[in-house]
Amino acid sequence: MSEKQLVSKSVTYQTATENDDGQRLDNYLARVLKGVPRSMLYRILRRGEVRVNKGRVTPSYKLREGDVIRIPPVTVTEAPVTIPSSNLHVVQDLKDRILFENEDLLVVNKPAGLAAHGGSGIEFGLIESLRALMPDQRFLELAHRLDKETSGCLIVAKRRSALRHLHEQFRQRIVKKRYLTLVPGKWDRRVQIVDAPLIRNELRSGERMVEVNFKRGAPSSTGFDVVEFLDGATLVAAMPHTGRTHQIRVHCAYKKHPVGGDEKYGDKDFNERLKSIGLKRMFLHAAKITFLNPKDNSIIKVEGPLPDELQTAVDALRIKK
Repeated sequence: MSEKQLVSKSVTYQTATENDDGQRLDNYLARVLKGVPRSMLYRILRRGEVRVNKGRVTPSYKLREGDVIRIPPVTVTEAPVTIPSSNLHVVQDLKDRILFENEDLLVVNKPAGLAAHGGSGIEFGLIESLRALMPDQRFLELAHRLDKETSGCLIVAKRRSALRHLHEQFRQRIVKKRYLTLVPGKWDRRVQIVDAPLIRNELRSGERMVEVNFKRGAPSSTGFDVVEFLDGATLVAAMPHTGRTHQIRVHCAYKKHPVGGDEKYGDKDFNERLKSIGLKRMFLHAAKITFLNPKDNSIIKVEGPLPDELQTAVDALRIKK
């Protein structure tokens, strides 16, 4: 049943802290006024009911530490936010999946099937789940993304300053990521780099597809190493040097070795073979991530163990000697 929730009783004034510095005003309001629909937030912004330092600003205004934000009274009618029961076990499991944590950030071993964030019909993603599990943590934001069906190491910032530091590391390509994937056939060891520009297209159905396009595509590069030759397949390590959408999946397909279990770019026969040995997901796992500690620039290396269902598939295809 819906109920009225008085989010803000009267006009309040909040001062932007270090953790708020650089955040868009609309995103700040969404965090402070939990449960308020975005449409309502933009409405009170358009009306000038939200002010920063006594002046009107746009929703995209980026806050600075010390800014004074005027927040009007807001009442919404909706049920209290709860974790969907269908995902409750997955959400509760996240605390046991934290691989590394300090005062600035944490690295979580994201399970396959859980989106990094909500949106586009997804009510709860990993970041919303962590916020529900850690209500005392004022600031939690994704430093990067993983596809819903990809598992493995994902960095979450606990401070705005750490998030900015991490974003700069991604821009400068300081962050190094190593994925493990299972592909059909025997990967040629001589193929150690795939440089193939990628372009993203939207189909009429609304589905997003990425393809190699040497005329109009954005520069894209992935390094590859053979980890192990298996029965009719190869376990491969992929190291993306750029961060394009679906990059590893498209580069593998471009070399005629598509990612196992990939329903979008994969090989139907190989996918059926994997299903026959019990694998019901895409075989792509962010196994290792290396980056600099925002506090002192020391090197942090975090590894996420291969999930049981992926290890079982490797064991089933291992060549008996």
